[in-house]
Amino acid sequence: MTTNKTIPTGKSVTEFLEGIVPSEKKADAFLLLEMIESITGEKPTMWGPSIIGFGSYHYRYDSGREGDMLLTGFSPRTQDFSLYVGAGAEHNKELLQRLGKHRTGKSCLYIKRLSDVDLEVLKEIIKTSYVHYKEKHNQ
Repeated sequence: MTTNKTIPTGKSVTEFLEGIVPSEKKADAFLLLEMIESITGEKPTMWGPSIIGFGSYHYRYDSGREGDMLLTGFSPRTQDFSLYVGAGAEHNKELLQRLGKHRTGKSCLYIKRLSDVDLEVLKEIIKTSYVHYKEKHNQ
C-alpha cells in the first residue's frame, strides 16, 4: 500500500516563504498566510516541501488506505498560487463568478497574483471552504 507523500514536515513556514522570489510573490504569500491564519484560527504547517496547510483531518477509504490531509492551505508555485479550497465544489460557484482573474481545478483555485482578485471574495471562499470541510470531516 502506498503512503501519502503530502504530510506535515515540521519545517519552518517563515523560512520557506522567505525563499520566494520575486518579491511581489513573496509579499502575496505572506499576505495569504496572515489571511488564512486569521480566517481559520489555525497555525500554519508545512505539508511536504511546498504546501502551507491550516488544520487537518483523517481520512479512510473503502480500500483501507488512510492518512491525514490539510483542511485548507496554499502553495506559492512558480506560475500561480495554488489554493486548496475545493474550488470545484458547489458551495464556491457563485463566489468564483465574482472573484476576478483565476483558474480552477477539481479542488484547487489558481491565482497568479492577489492584485488580480477581489480579496474580500477570496476571504469568503477560504472561509466557506474551511467551514465546509471542517464540518464534513467532523473536526
